[in-house]
Amino acid sequence: MTELHITDPLPIEEDIAVEKSLRPSQFDEFIGQKELVDNLKLYIEAANRRGDALDHVLFFGPPGLGKTTLANIVSKELNVSIKPTTGPIMERAGDLAGIITNLGHRDVFFIDEIHRLNSVVEEYLYSAMEDYSIDIMIDKGPSARSVQLSIEPFTLIGATTRLGNLTSPLRDRFGVLLRVDYYTSEDLFNIINRSANILDVDINDDGAMELARRSRGTPRVANRILRRARDFAQVKADGKINSIVAKRALEKLGIDEIGLDDIDRKILETLIDKFSGGPVGVKSLAVAIGEDAITIEDVYEPFLIKEGFLQRTSRGRIAQKSAYKLLGKKMLKDQQRLFE
Repeated sequence: MTELHITDPLPIEEDIAVEKSLRPSQFDEFIGQKELVDNLKLYIEAANRRGDALDHVLFFGPPGLGKTTLANIVSKELNVSIKPTTGPIMERAGDLAGIITNLGHRDVFFIDEIHRLNSVVEEYLYSAMEDYSIDIMIDKGPSARSVQLSIEPFTLIGATTRLGNLTSPLRDRFGVLLRVDYYTSEDLFNIINRSANILDVDINDDGAMELARRSRGTPRVANRILRRARDFAQVKADGKINSIVAKRALEKLGIDEIGLDDIDRKILETLIDKFSGGPVGVKSLAVAIGEDAITIEDVYEPFLIKEGFLQRTSRGRIAQKSAYKLLGKKMLKDQQRLFE
């Protein structure tokens, strides 16, 4: 059985402290996303030469791929401070004003989960992004009046796993939109070796590649299973992670050779066995497997779609031929017609 959260790209409590020590602090230490990093370097150098604030930046893509890390690196490369927050925390316009009026010249204001920003707060953010000013209402009723506060030029960096949930007015105010994509096994191999060096984990190249191939293209998952493999090696082996130890550790964790865990397989099996391969709505699928619909959409679906096991359509989710092959199930004639 898969350990709960082991392949979940969303952060859990034990990740937070460890990730701080593993997080790259400059672009030279950042592995992967070469095109994205090259573009960011160019924009940052240009802004530094002019002495201007960097254009507002929006990072979007699945969780666990380094959007927060990139935001921190951008602030360091600009040599400015960063003020981080998350969309759900800012419930009132006053919360936004309190942060934004204390920003210094060219500072970075980072909003994680920006798609969950309160609509009222979002509207106040428009003028701040465009005109570097914010209008605040003082008092109520007949004595109410609007006061315009000037703020220093700043860079807003937003991060979201759901680009489609952002309103067009907010999305259009970002000058730079960058997709953070899944990492290759080679990049994850290098990330695991870097993390192993920091954590003083004894691992050889074969062991590192075995972990990399099963990390779902996600650095957060790679670092998490590295720590679990380290524990396994210290108790069940001689402390060194080679390919054999890595395979045994991953088997204990319920992660197969592709990187799928029990929940991934349960989603595919339920889709095929109970819904004839689909199409079926995500809410019905969630009820059938006893999981939250948002968790399926944000955590499991992106990887299953990337690997070609699942298709998301306007009519619902459909299991692909590779899913039947993976589970050793035979397609019925009605199901075969979907692919003709």
